[in-house]
Amino acid sequence: MRGMQNPDTPLPTIWTVSVTRLSSLMRDLTPEFDGRAHIDTINLGFEEAVTLIRERLRSEDCDVVLSAGSNGAYLRNRIDKPVVLIEPDGFDLMQALARARRHSSRIGFISYGEDLPAFAAFKQQFGLDVEHRRYGNTEEARDIVAELVSLGCGAIVGTGFVVEMAEKAGVAGILMYSADSVRKTFEQAIDLARMLNTARSGPARGAKPALAADAKFSLRRLIGNSEAMVDLRDQVRLYGASDRTVLISGETGTGKELVAQALHGASPRRAAPFVAVNCGAIAESLLESELFGYTEGAFTGSRRGGRVGLIEAANGGTLFLDEIGEMPLPLQTRLLRVLEEREVLRVGSTRPTPIDVRVIAATHVQLDERAADGRFRRDLYYRLNVLRIALAPLRQHADDIPLLLMNFLRAAGAGAMTLDGPAQKLLLQHRWPGNVRELRNLAERIAVLAHAESPLSALTRPLLLRCAPEFGFGAPPEAHQPIAAAIAPPKAQRGALDATAIERALREHDGDRQRTADALGISRTTLWRHLKAMEKARL
Repeated sequence: MRGMQNPDTPLPTIWTVSVTRLSSLMRDLTPEFDGRAHIDTINLGFEEAVTLIRERLRSEDCDVVLSAGSNGAYLRNRIDKPVVLIEPDGFDLMQALARARRHSSRIGFISYGEDLPAFAAFKQQFGLDVEHRRYGNTEEARDIVAELVSLGCGAIVGTGFVVEMAEKAGVAGILMYSADSVRKTFEQAIDLARMLNTARSGPARGAKPALAADAKFSLRRLIGNSEAMVDLRDQVRLYGASDRTVLISGETGTGKELVAQALHGASPRRAAPFVAVNCGAIAESLLESELFGYTEGAFTGSRRGGRVGLIEAANGGTLFLDEIGEMPLPLQTRLLRVLEEREVLRVGSTRPTPIDVRVIAATHVQLDERAADGRFRRDLYYRLNVLRIALAPLRQHADDIPLLLMNFLRAAGAGAMTLDGPAQKLLLQHRWPGNVRELRNLAERIAVLAHAESPLSALTRPLLLRCAPEFGFGAPPEAHQPIAAAIAPPKAQRGALDATAIERALREHDGDRQRTADALGISRTTLWRHLKAMEKARL
């Protein structure tokens, strides 16, 4: 249960690093976590923050640093501590734009780094005159603020640093982060700090490991009644009982981490840690020490006593390597050794540490193609590709969309709603390039509208178009049939084709049913059902 702290376990120490408005928001929320963590606010940015942190680490210690935007990205590459970033969601952006509208009819929005896919939809939905710019460093941000002010933008939405620049330029600065997003990030930072502390010290004598939260690691989170989802749950039950390495592939937004969590929950390791590492989100310069840990004195600025890496932190449990295709080649070699030898060699050490972990990896790229052109180690690919789960994109199990949407709406606090025929048809026409993540974002938009226009009990086509104007763009006439019907042949024809494909695959794999199922992209249970149907058809 959240909020309970073992009196024998020291509280984690978290330093928040931010400027102006975001710093004030963090400080306001800090009392909510009294008794769960020591939280100290550093109201500085960039090089000033780095200098202060390095100086304090000579005599003090912290477990995790919490920051956001360009400031957080700057810290990640310059300090030897895990940095957890506040990530704004669809709610944050919509609320910030609505607040900005109260100050000015002409709005500027400045985001750091990559583009936000939902922004174009929000802009059209609200009918706002919004100038959007992205920046990569502080100088760019200053120039962009000056440009937007000259264009007549009376309010600018952005990160804490952008808000500070906007207010100095004499216009309203609107912070793009909400209190809820900051709370979630505090929770993530506390969980990470506790996990690292547990890995360093080991469990207290006589203590039993805490069971993984049922909700987070439950099969019930894999929602859907389509054949694809039934097969997926069958695979998770089957593979969860095994201790072999699993490779999960699928387009962005198909729920790869959700499946990894369900595999952990279905395994004998469910009471042990589940440690997730996004190989594409950690700076390459820090990824090695984050994964493998290091010894005292391994490099300039290394912490006294060294540090446990995330692989060791997962000892006894599951290590989830997300976006494994983004891992640099030198680290792929070291990871291969971990998988083969089941031991970790910390940076600067000559003595390996034995480990017992189950590895689950995920990717949205074709690893076999990367291996073929030398961008991914072929031997590591074969070592990861033991058990394989290929996630279907949402457009291939479109019948699940209404059920998924209703579940997401309830989770977003929108209450009970009905979906009429034209609205359902519109949902099935859409191609869903963002998959289930895109559908969940839509539910959040609808929930915002439901709170603003309460009571709102029915989803109609006009309402969906208000929340997702992109649904009305570029749909060819033939797209007005449900996706499921458009991409799949009739059942009788599909059955005949499947029988031929199954017989050919069985011959190619010498009758091995597991390898045949993997080659066909289906579970062994589904293969068994097809074989039974084929036997009956021959009688």
